[in-house]
Amino acid sequence: MGAHETGLVDGHEVVAILDFGSQTAQLIARRIRDAGVYAVLVRPDIPADELRGMNPKGIVLSGGPASVFAEGAPACDPAILELGVPVLGICYGMQLACRILGAHVEPGEHREFGRASLDICDTSDLFASVPDRTTVWMSHGDQISELRSAGMVTIARTGSCPHAAVRDRDRGFWGVQFHPEVTHTPHGADVLRNFLYDICGCAGTWRMSSYAEEQAEAIRERVGDGRVICGLSGGVDSAVTAALLHRAIGDQLSCVFVDTGLLRQNERELVERTFRDHFAIDLRVVDASEAFLADLAGVVDPQEKRRRIGHRFIEVFREAAESVKGAEFLAQGTLYPDVIESGHGYAGKSAGIKLHHNVGGLPEDLPFELIEPLRELFKDEVRRLGEVLGVPEAMVWRHPFPGPGLAVRILGDVTPERLRIVRECDEIVLEEIVAGELYRKTSQVFAVLLPIQSVGVMGDGRTYEHAVAVRAVETQDFMSADWARIPYEVLGRISTRIINEVRGVNRVVYDISSKPPATIEWE
Repeated sequence: MGAHETGLVDGHEVVAILDFGSQTAQLIARRIRDAGVYAVLVRPDIPADELRGMNPKGIVLSGGPASVFAEGAPACDPAILELGVPVLGICYGMQLACRILGAHVEPGEHREFGRASLDICDTSDLFASVPDRTTVWMSHGDQISELRSAGMVTIARTGSCPHAAVRDRDRGFWGVQFHPEVTHTPHGADVLRNFLYDICGCAGTWRMSSYAEEQAEAIRERVGDGRVICGLSGGVDSAVTAALLHRAIGDQLSCVFVDTGLLRQNERELVERTFRDHFAIDLRVVDASEAFLADLAGVVDPQEKRRRIGHRFIEVFREAAESVKGAEFLAQGTLYPDVIESGHGYAGKSAGIKLHHNVGGLPEDLPFELIEPLRELFKDEVRRLGEVLGVPEAMVWRHPFPGPGLAVRILGDVTPERLRIVRECDEIVLEEIVAGELYRKTSQVFAVLLPIQSVGVMGDGRTYEHAVAVRAVETQDFMSADWARIPYEVLGRISTRIINEVRGVNRVVYDISSKPPATIEWE
């Protein structure tokens, strides 16, 4: 369901963000939503008439990697600046709009990247309550060199950027050369709030609780008396999807959970306890662990592991889905970043549906109509929605888990014995991370069974046993990540417990690789 189908645009004040390819365009949307206003990303060439139909309270033109002088550089409909709706241009968006309004843009003498000191000339609207001198984050090569318009004035500057922020009140345009959406701009949130509340006149009525009720009503209207199947993975996205559907249609929902035999310790029990006991949902658990392990016997190539697991999952899920009589809809936990990446924004390009699942992509020929109730949310918003819906904290804040499960945390052959080892190690790692109050401070933490053995000494005897790597990362978006600086005393407890408690392990190492160049998972 797109935003126009859910009533979010019609039922709430909305700010539209034209995405010119900025790496932080989604971050602009998050900052606006955090301020209590619903924001959607739209394609940069959206016609002004289509934008007018959204009835936006404000419009933001995002930054972007291109130069406004480059051939094929993205542009917008100039009529957007004549809609009578306040427009905020950020970096590239500022340069583009200023050119349309008659200003002169040219390459700067020096590319400005990183922190810069901003001197504010006017604190009457966009910079209200912001210090006269503040730090901002810059990332640009081109800049405004001459305004050339009687109505356009400079409201802030830096030492190398004479028009770091401009305003044209008559035409309802404000522009900033810096990035207010990033945390490196300390008063960036204040700038955005001033635009939303003082300039656009927003009331700030966007709340996650209202989203839950509106989405539930939209689901009820769409499904009618039909039945919906939801595939559960044990992760937060599918869990919140199921909880929202259950609030909307109750016992018209059936959930399918496939036990691949590659799960974390007690994962199946957690899913059953949460959805069968806590929510009283019709949960169909399929134990296909023997089939998955048979498929993996002797397979060491990680891509072949993934292929075989995905193929088996499709077969198992299809058979389980066919057992739910009268099912017409299939629900999945697609998030807003998935939508944007595959060109399905509010006015995005038409493309085939990209199905996501914890194990592998489900086939497009499944005879169901797709429901994606989280497709307008970011990961942190999904967690907040889960709290609103009463999903237990242990599941709402659970770290991500790879689709192929522990199979890609075992380097080499996947056997019941090697699964036992990595599962027990992983449980100890997580227990100590939780005990050290580090779970919410880290993004993903796990153990990896390495394909080597090493010599050790236990008591008076020589051992030749497995080595285990511990991986812990911190990240905002999982596109890049840094290794977590876990305190030595916590690492010490993890190592001691694994070697003492897990039969077959005599060595523990810590992975201090960042992404890139390494990936988060080892396979």
